[in-house]
This record gives sequence, C-alpha cells and structure tokens, in this order.
Amino acid sequence: MTNWYLVKMVFRIICGDGNHTAQFDEQLRLLRAEDELHAFQKARRLGEREQDNFLNAASKPVQWKFIDVCEVHKLDNLIDGAEMYSKIREEDNADIYIRATHLKAKHLFEASVCECIKLN
Repeated sequence: MTNWYLVKMVFRIICGDGNHTAQFDEQLRLLRAEDELHAFQKARRLGEREQDNFLNAASKPVQWKFIDVCEVHKLDNLIDGAEMYSKIREEDNADIYIRATHLKAKHLFEASVCECIKLN
C-alpha cells in the first residue's frame, strides 16, 4: 500500500563565484511512497537528479546544488481543504509580516484575474 507524503527539499543557488548572500530554495514536493523512509529516499534521488548548472542571462554560471531533505510529512486524508503543511514562524515585526502577506495575496489575486481574462 502506498501513501502520500509532503517533503521539503533544500537546494542552494550559487551564482558566479558564489561571492553573494547565500540563497536557498526550499521546495515542498508531493510524493507517493510505501513509508516515510521510502519517501525520504525518493526525495533524495529526485533532488540529486534535479541539480543543475547553466549560464544565466548575463552569461554567468549558476549552480543549483541539492542540499538534502529536511522534512517528511505523511498526508493521511486528501480531501478538499485538508491541511497539507503548517509552520509557526516568529517575526520581529508583526505589522511588516502582515503587510507582506497581504501584498502577496493581492498579487496572487491580480495575477489569477489576469490569467482568467486571457483564457476567456
């Protein structure tokens, strides 16, 4: 029997000689696996395969380096509105965090409306 798992995979993004503030891409991926160990191993294989090296628009080398899998969560029920993932954050400035959340929501809404208009 297979189960669904939500895994967090972390990649490091290195541009040029890497002389910049460290950048990490945290990705949540949905995987089907027999158990938590298999989900973890599957996510690691996926991360290794998806490492990449390429030149950006400025012809500088960019490296996406897989770091590791740092979280695995079994999803028991896939139903409409089910909580998939939750993380409690502590922020120094609540107002800035709330404002940023509202701005992101506004952008998502506007982009969705524009996409809907394009399709119709």
